[in-house]
Amino acid sequence: MAARNVMKGKTGDWLAVIGLEIHAQIASHSKLFSGSKVKFMAPPNQLVSFFDAALPGTLPVLNKYCVEASILTALALSCKINKKSLFDRKHYFYADMPAGYQITQQRKPIASNGHLLFNVYDDVKREKPRRHRVNIKQIQLEQDSGKSLHDEEKQQTLVDLNRAGVGLMELVTEPDMSNGKEAAAFVQELQTILERIGTCNGKMAEGALRVDANISVNKPGEPHGVRTEVKNINSVRFVKNAIEYEIRRQIDVLESGGTVVMETRSLDDTGCTIPMRDKEDVLDYRFMPEPNLPPLVLYDDTTINSTICQEKAINVDTLRRRMPELPEDQRQRLTEDYGITYSNAVKLVNEEGLADLFEQLCTASSRKETKRLINWCLIDILKCLHQRNLTVKQSPIPVEKLSDIFSSLQSGEISAKSAQKLLELLFDGDSRSVSEIMDVENLRQITSEEEVLKFCTKAVNEEPDLVEVYQSRNKKVINKLMGIVQMKSKGRIEPQLAKRIMEELLERRRRR
Repeated sequence: MAARNVMKGKTGDWLAVIGLEIHAQIASHSKLFSGSKVKFMAPPNQLVSFFDAALPGTLPVLNKYCVEASILTALALSCKINKKSLFDRKHYFYADMPAGYQITQQRKPIASNGHLLFNVYDDVKREKPRRHRVNIKQIQLEQDSGKSLHDEEKQQTLVDLNRAGVGLMELVTEPDMSNGKEAAAFVQELQTILERIGTCNGKMAEGALRVDANISVNKPGEPHGVRTEVKNINSVRFVKNAIEYEIRRQIDVLESGGTVVMETRSLDDTGCTIPMRDKEDVLDYRFMPEPNLPPLVLYDDTTINSTICQEKAINVDTLRRRMPELPEDQRQRLTEDYGITYSNAVKLVNEEGLADLFEQLCTASSRKETKRLINWCLIDILKCLHQRNLTVKQSPIPVEKLSDIFSSLQSGEISAKSAQKLLELLFDGDSRSVSEIMDVENLRQITSEEEVLKFCTKAVNEEPDLVEVYQSRNKKVINKLMGIVQMKSKGRIEPQLAKRIMEELLERRRRR
């Protein structure tokens, strides 16, 4: 682990200590302990079972898929899987917690003692990536609470229980981070891993991934300071900003003679953290064993046998064999197999599905064109997707058609502008073949020297002033003439060919 970063204050150096608690909503069709469906933005209180509403006499039934998802996540984070874990009740009284308690895993969680290695760097500042390790204290299964909806106009609060009982994985890290950049990089890497293994969609704006940051500051050589918690941070950028703000706030408080209070804070619209409530202690929650759920027992290849109900039993080794290639492994392989930069590998992998698309397109392309293909994927294709709020997996264009477009671009049959036009048409639902669109829309590049000469001659005849400037030894003016040629040909002339012919034409006229 890298040395902690030192921050300057009015009274000298300061160190920050940061740990995260992350709630990841499990990508399950039903809730953790009931059969109610899980759907974002469903009408209020339409996805609520009797158990979710805490009606007396209802009992929890554990969702097997949620358990498997938490095990996959734990394996991806190199955690120790506990073959026997326990459920507990965590008591607190909010309007959106009907039972007055949350079922969680406090005493013995499903997994513990893991870690995540990731790179911290700033691509804009061209910083060299440095490896950082954050240890994972534990991963536990728990149910979500409902949601309070505050109507300021009518001065009332309404409760929506659709979210009550949705399965969560709570990931608790050790305090191994020392600034907002490290914490943001950790969250982004975790988000990418969860999306890759399919256990959480990672959509922070929808509340599928929520971050609580525990932050304290201290002088070098002194014990850790009093920590505050910044609750429910919902974007990677806000993780960085909230932590950096809170570090600076605590330093200012201490340097002005004040005392940092152990409390829970939230991030407001201005980017400042503001007090919410006093921070609860473990004793405040009055933990007790969950009486309605037996211990969760897991198996592996050596312990599972024919006497165990195979439909209900969970084999950790079977899940381990299902693990896909993890993001960092794929980044390293892309740099080795295709000779691309690590920065480009990061961009490809972090956009879900884009690295796979790149590799599929590579099979039909020359390795010499790898750099051009990466730029095409990262700029042109992503531009079309983002303009339509689509992911790579939602792209309406088959890989075969994308390959046809790039092959035509690579061979010089079409220009970059025409390739972009093709993408736009296909993304907007054009069902014609690439070849048919090129013919009907007149997108093929003009490669005949005779045809190119006609366009160049016309531009020269129509712009005698520019020709005169060129002949007075101002060679740069040829770029304006080339722009006119491309405009008249609708960008269908190969630039290098057109420039060569234009230079020859102008030299002949100069010698007259």
